[in-house]
Amino acid sequence: MAEQNKAGYVDVPGGKVWYEVLGGGGGLPLITLHGGPGSTHFGFEPLKALSENRPVVFYDQLGCGNSDRPDDLSLWTVERFVEELHILRNHLGLDRCHILGHSWGTMLGMDYYLAHPDGILSLVQSSPCISIQRWIEDCNNYRNQLPAEVQAVMAEHEKAGTTGSEEYKDAEKEFNKRHVLRMDPVPEAVLHGRRERGTVVYETMWGPNEFFMTGNLADYDRSGDLHQISIPTLYSCGRFDEAAPDTVNWYAELTPNAEFFVYENSAHMPHWEETSRYISVVRDFLRRTDELA
Repeated sequence: MAEQNKAGYVDVPGGKVWYEVLGGGGGLPLITLHGGPGSTHFGFEPLKALSENRPVVFYDQLGCGNSDRPDDLSLWTVERFVEELHILRNHLGLDRCHILGHSWGTMLGMDYYLAHPDGILSLVQSSPCISIQRWIEDCNNYRNQLPAEVQAVMAEHEKAGTTGSEEYKDAEKEFNKRHVLRMDPVPEAVLHGRRERGTVVYETMWGPNEFFMTGNLADYDRSGDLHQISIPTLYSCGRFDEAAPDTVNWYAELTPNAEFFVYENSAHMPHWEETSRYISVVRDFLRRTDELA
């Protein structure tokens, strides 16, 4: 069992990773896996409410936030992030725990469970990406619904290799405010996370943005392995999420002991857009799973 309210660093391949453990109570520990790759724990601020019932572990994966930022591009692989998580888990003595992943964090959670299933009591797969092919198909469907001039700008710069231009970034914002975060103003904790994100990690593993894939995750697909998940699994997404509801439901249908929930007024960040509902749904799922443990 994790100790209450502590923070520190742990050595992993490539450098030091920062972590924080908050809360206590009778519930079994929860490890949170932020998105990105290269986003930070700052975007998980609403999840601190879960620490009223159990220890909750937050950490910044290597390359972002409060963790070290090495310049070795060979470090940015799923396998190394799985090893990093296992080292952290062992360091904290979490023999039995839940895992909650968001976005890229669901890929990490999936691969971690397949490699180290012992003692993992449940998976919360929030706005998941289990098949890159399905993700890109869904994003392309959303792109086709954008204004024609925005679509033209995107296509022009992607073809020319100028996705770093301000014109392209402005077009990208049109997608993001529909399917990533539908809040104005953007919460300060989210802005802080954006400032501290690991851009190199993101661009190496993913690409220039959410819908234009050029990184080493381009062929990622674990949909054929979902039948191997034997523990309770909660899949969820927003109604307007880039992790599209039909696809997320498909993941749930392929997983033996799964539940599926849609946040009707959210895009990709329901923990911000519908915080009280999100916390209630996750808290209830973890409580029910604790009772089975």
